[in-house]
Parts: sequence; C-alpha cells; structure tokens
Amino acid sequence: MSGTSLDGVDAVLADFSMESPQPIACQHIGFDATLRAELLALNQPGENELDRAARTANQLARHYAEAVHALLAQQKISARQVAAIGCHGQTVRHHPELGYTLQLNNPALLAELTGITVVADFRSRDIAAGGQGAPLVPAFHAAAFSHTLKHRVIVNIGGIANLTDLPVDGNVIGFDCGPGNMLMDAWCAAHTGHAFDNDGAWAASGKVIPALLTDLFQEPYFQQRPPKSTGRDLFNSAWLQPFLRAEYAPKDVQATLMQLTVQSISQAIKDYCEGAQEIFVCGGGARNGALMNALRHAFADNGVPVALTDALGVPAEQVEALAFAWLAQKTMQGEAGNLPAVTGAKHPCVLGAIYSAGMNAR
Repeated sequence: MSGTSLDGVDAVLADFSMESPQPIACQHIGFDATLRAELLALNQPGENELDRAARTANQLARHYAEAVHALLAQQKISARQVAAIGCHGQTVRHHPELGYTLQLNNPALLAELTGITVVADFRSRDIAAGGQGAPLVPAFHAAAFSHTLKHRVIVNIGGIANLTDLPVDGNVIGFDCGPGNMLMDAWCAAHTGHAFDNDGAWAASGKVIPALLTDLFQEPYFQQRPPKSTGRDLFNSAWLQPFLRAEYAPKDVQATLMQLTVQSISQAIKDYCEGAQEIFVCGGGARNGALMNALRHAFADNGVPVALTDALGVPAEQVEALAFAWLAQKTMQGEAGNLPAVTGAKHPCVLGAIYSAGMNAR
C-alpha cells in the first residue's frame, strides 16, 4: 500500500489460514524527495503528464518489488510460497462522479520482477457498478475487527481520514470523513521544511483559529451525506489558500488544520455511528500523539475509549496493507470485495484484475 500521505510503501506478509487474517511481518520502503514531488505534481494537470505518469508507474512498481523482496528475505520465505500480491497503486485522480479513478501502477512489471501473481486495479469495478470505488477497507474492517457484543468504529487516518461503523447488527457503513494528515503535511513542509509534523508537536505549540476553522467547515463535502469519498482532488494546498489571512501565524494554522481533522472525524462518528462503544484508530495519524490526544478529548464526555488497532492484534500502520492482501484473496477466490452500502455500488462486485506470474513463477 502507498497512500495519499506519499511517505512510501508499506508491505505486509499475511497469513489467511486462521479465522481472521494475521500479519506476520511488515516492511516499509520510503519515497525519496524526487519521487514524492513527482507523485504530488501528477495529482494536477501538467506538461507531458502521460509520459511522466507511465514512467512514474514503472518506478513505483520497482519500489513495490523492493518492498516484497525485502519482506521475503526478512522472513526467509520464497516467492513460490506466496499466493498473490494485492497492490492498490498510487491514486493521482479520483473522480467517481465522472466515472473514473486512476491509480499509478504497473502490475505486469511487478509480477515480472517478483515472480508472484499480482492483483491490482481494485476500485474500477465498483465505479463501473455506480459506486464511489472508495473506501474499500470497510469490508476488511468488518471481517477483521467486528465484535458480536460491542459496537465499534474503526478510523483510518492517512492522507485522507475514513471511518467504518461496525454495529453489532452487522449493518456496516463507511466513508471518507475529510482530510487526515494531508493538509497538515503540506503546511508543515511549506513552513518548516519537514515532510510531516512529528508527533504533532508543531500543531500543539499553536492555538486553534476559530474563524479559520469555521471557514474551513463551510466546504460542502462535510455536509454531504454518504456514500462519499474524496482525496487530493479536493483537499489540497490550493483549496486551503483562499481561507488564509496574513495575520494567521503558521503554527496556529497547523493547530487549526489538526482540529479540522479531529472535528470532522468526531462529528462524522456522532452523526452516523450512534451508540458507538469503542473507537480504534489506524494509519499514520495514529502515531501523531497530539492528534490522538485531541481525538480522545473529543469523546471524553461520552465515555467512549479511543485506542489503536494494535489492541486488536494489527499494528496501526499495517492495517491498510493487510486490507489489500485480504481484498486480493477475495479476488483470487472469485468473491465480492466491495460493500454496496459503503460505496454506493448497485451490487457486490469481484474487484481487481489478476496478473498471473505464469512462467515467471519462482
């Protein structure tokens, strides 16, 4: 998995022989500054972008292969022992309202480089069936984290934040709440030179600007009812710029952006997850101490505990990669991987395209 935070590739080796999928080991391969800048640039129209996108997709496939090889070497496992790689690719455009989504990837090259069958292009089939194509992880959350007696909510805070409601009755819903780390990372990079705000320390040093927060929440997406999904196409630096004023101190803007993430998540839970008893957080934002403290504070009055998915047996940073291993397994078995109640698709769909390792299997 390489998500909207653009920090790199997370690979998880997963075992499906037990009742619920188990992560055995993980590997992270970071993006260098040049690749990260190009991926960011390709989110917007630009010169010669078709050629640039194709070459970047090849570069990504090599990064994915590097992560796979490192993971297998770490565990002393051969490629022949792996059923398939589930590879989401890097989203650069997401327009379900126009009938398409675009993830940079070269799964054929990845299969060639690893000798392992690759399952990719998970979103397109759901969009073809009238859905948003995202989020896809709620189906996995339901399979891995549901409880027969406790109403849980799973919150993933990557570049975008999304939630999955897991009531005891099994009526799962899920949707993108709004920005997760995306705006905070961009603002931090522009004003400090650091790719992200480590542990939220810079945000914690500032004060929320009430007027700015109110202005940001005028964005119609926050009032839109699910099914819904979003990404960099909406929440980016250009979106933020018109709301800024010269007198706003950069650290106070950072504090406000963190509060935007926290408040959009907490409001979504209060609006759509009535009766929630437990909240579990995953994704890179789960390691942001200031953000997690603010999220816990938001639910303190309700007495709802906020913890990491580590407590459920899956480390926060491994959940999304494990989800795409699970989705790949569903594809290989010819089983539906989407939840129409989440994406808005007309019917369940077998997701993804299979690129067989074929004669290259080793």
